[in-house]
Amino acid sequence: MEALEPEVMLRQVDSLAADLRELAVPVSRRRDALFASADWAAVGSVHLVGDGDSYYAAQATELAFRSLAGTSCVATAALGFLEYEAPWLRLTGPGRPLVVGISSSGSTPRVVQAVTRARQHGALTLTLTGVPGSPLTRAADHTLPLELSRPERSPGIRTYQASLLGLLLLAVRLGEARGRHSAEETRDLDRELTSLHEGLAATVDLLGDRSRDVADVAALVGDAPVVVMAGSGPGFGTASFCAAKLIEGAGVFARGQDLEEWHHVERFATPHDMPVFVIAPPGRSHWRAVEIAAKARELGRRVIAVTHRDDVEVVRHASAVLPVAARSREEFSPLLYHPFSALLACRTAQLLGRTPFRAGPAAAESARG
Repeated sequence: MEALEPEVMLRQVDSLAADLRELAVPVSRRRDALFASADWAAVGSVHLVGDGDSYYAAQATELAFRSLAGTSCVATAALGFLEYEAPWLRLTGPGRPLVVGISSSGSTPRVVQAVTRARQHGALTLTLTGVPGSPLTRAADHTLPLELSRPERSPGIRTYQASLLGLLLLAVRLGEARGRHSAEETRDLDRELTSLHEGLAATVDLLGDRSRDVADVAALVGDAPVVVMAGSGPGFGTASFCAAKLIEGAGVFARGQDLEEWHHVERFATPHDMPVFVIAPPGRSHWRAVEIAAKARELGRRVIAVTHRDDVEVVRHASAVLPVAARSREEFSPLLYHPFSALLACRTAQLLGRTPFRAGPAAAESARG
């Protein structure tokens, strides 16, 4: 298979705003059709299952299911669900479990296996995938298709956003089915999600205008043996995804970590000047992001803030800033806070003379999730 060039990641980022604008309404309509076909009000718990980018999308949307749908929600990697989380759907609490399998390819083996077994044991099962008719769609009770126009082989960037969108729209509509909010409020939340394409476009433009800053951060990353990206809540899913893009896109070892866990573990690691990205959307853990940025700077870390362009609290502790141009509720913030990672991975790969998935073409298929 022909090697990918780093520039594929730039094309992916340039398509994000258009994808969000084009997908939001048709996906919400397909979702509404699904909700006419089952007793979604009986759902008592939600289990999001995926591997790779799909798992990170699940992590990034747990809060939306808890706060907007009003249900317990756990995101689990597929093997962990199969062997540890589920065995076997002897789950506590009232209501029927909903197991959501996420795979852009529709053929991730352990995800297919997890959904198949969950359905056999009486769970309501739903799949989110970009490939209708795939093995995963055949395994589930219901499918919410997330087909993208102009697909191309790449580290999963557009597909990750599509999974985020599908999961967020699902959380919103599940909240209505469970009496958490009204149909009118669902429409308002849907419009709020759809309108984020403007903020997303502005964020990509802002990062492009600061291409020199991105290049400077790429130089820091390319010179480092390890990189840490830290965030909490939805920001932890974002941090995990963004770390994965540096690995897949530029061959740089990076780790996503929770803000508090960074304080307990990684702050003791060397080298002391390693780059630490602090993912800091407005929300519940922003105060801790400020404290972690300050502590990391005190320890000699090179702190890169990924935060709103008007955020002075985190920025004052940072040696570099990759700004976000728009605000959103914290549940929707993953849509705005991931684009920097693909741009950074591209520039880092160019700097180091590398190409995505250096381990070989087989890695591309397994990494997309």
